[in-house]
Amino acid sequence: MAKYIFITGGVLSSLGKGVTSASIATLLKHSGLNVTMLKIDPYINVDPGTMSPFEHGEVFVTEDGGETDLDIGNYERFLNESISKKNNFTTGQIYLSVIQKERRGDYLGKTVQIIPHITNEIKDRIYDIGKNFDVVLVELGGTVGDIEGLPYMEAIRQIRQEVGSKNAMFIHVTLVPYIKAAGELKTKPTQHSVQELRRIGITPNMLICRSEVNLPKSLKRKLANSCDIDYHSVIEASDAKTIYKVPLSFLKQNILIPISEHLQLGELNPDMTQWNELVKKIVEPADEVKIAFVGKYVTHKESYKSLIEALIHSGAWLDTRVNIEWIDSEDLESKPELMEKLEDVDGILVAGGFGKRGVEGKLKAIQYARENKIPYLGICLGMQMAVVEFARNVLGIKEAESQEFDPDTKEPIIYLIDEFIDASGQKQLRTHKTPLGGTMRLGGYECLIKKDTKLYESYQSDKVIERHRHRYEVNGDYADKLEKAGMIISGKSKEGLIEAVELKDHPWFVAVQFHPEFTNRLQNPNPIIKKFIEKSLELKK
Repeated sequence: MAKYIFITGGVLSSLGKGVTSASIATLLKHSGLNVTMLKIDPYINVDPGTMSPFEHGEVFVTEDGGETDLDIGNYERFLNESISKKNNFTTGQIYLSVIQKERRGDYLGKTVQIIPHITNEIKDRIYDIGKNFDVVLVELGGTVGDIEGLPYMEAIRQIRQEVGSKNAMFIHVTLVPYIKAAGELKTKPTQHSVQELRRIGITPNMLICRSEVNLPKSLKRKLANSCDIDYHSVIEASDAKTIYKVPLSFLKQNILIPISEHLQLGELNPDMTQWNELVKKIVEPADEVKIAFVGKYVTHKESYKSLIEALIHSGAWLDTRVNIEWIDSEDLESKPELMEKLEDVDGILVAGGFGKRGVEGKLKAIQYARENKIPYLGICLGMQMAVVEFARNVLGIKEAESQEFDPDTKEPIIYLIDEFIDASGQKQLRTHKTPLGGTMRLGGYECLIKKDTKLYESYQSDKVIERHRHRYEVNGDYADKLEKAGMIISGKSKEGLIEAVELKDHPWFVAVQFHPEFTNRLQNPNPIIKKFIEKSLELKK
């Protein structure tokens, strides 16, 4: 039977439940246990796929084609393994499933209610994830007391009753604020949060205390006494220079001892040697490089969470700090003086995105990288625009455009495929009017790599599986013209769709249709992103 660790949050959101959960999971995994993670999101959206990046941050895509919460990306990066779309579910999915069952008559005419039908659906999904694992960490989104979180609280309370107290543990992440005017840390918010949990029927076994400053022993004792928790189960989580230092901080505080005692896991001795070395190189690297990050959501950095982390990871492996020069592609269109920023960088990255806003700015940045021989990496829309820029300014096709921005364009360099085979082998149909939810090419697809190319040099393989999230494709009808003019098509799908392009007469200019950041991990950086940083560093020197 799997052991379950439930992580809840109190006082306010954005305390770092995801990093806390991933850090504990990492320590357990490095101790030799078979661990997985689950994120529960209490919002009614079926998934975050149609939510604005400004609203929810990045949509993380799993290998099996799920559009999930960005915390799933953290889980994969910390655990160094792929996680299924089943490992993230929402209130929308729960209610949709229960309503469909009710319509089919699965409940045999009974009155369908929150308890037991909604809570049973939640429990069934949690138990399903637990099959074949030693430990499952379940992170519950939101904060204690939220109306939408109550069915989940009831479900995890019931799970503890069903599996027994030695097979379920509750960890509560809470804020211990520092009041500067008074010069004091305050425990009352945490006490109230724990009281609310107990009112619901859950008594936490451990507190993770988020704070700007270190907690004195006397305050830890006060929290232990007032919240009825063992002193050694009050763990400090003060601000860290990098999130990857959090597992090491927890380990120093012997967090695994109370976890092991409660869940009867035996002696746990995680080997964090490589992890520790990488963290040192993140905090104090020997070198540095400056990368222009051109995107349309740069005011909301969470929109590019996986890509930012990928740059940090590649830098760690190269003992290099990656300094990001954030450039809003929309500003590049209206403020020509911003182009001067590109003169001072060692590499240019143009990220993905949806919609026409800011596209002309991306085209300007791409043209600058191409003409000035600056290392370039284009991702998703960054690849499509690289092809459009090349078609306009090298091939002379001035009307070259994407059908995403002009469905009636005479020169559809980027076009919409009406039929395609999805990651699960099913035929999908889509048009310009198809509903947005779940109509993209999503998940892991095979890319066949041409030998003697920069892409092949990066991956050292003629075949790779990378993850996609897009509707439009590069139009193969223009392939011959592009290649004759010096653009190499270095990657294709099994069906012949163009997956990657690069330039012949350029030190390093590579653009890919997939999202390499989604398969990137701290202990296993994505080859194409790592090579981009490596080349930027080389050309700088």
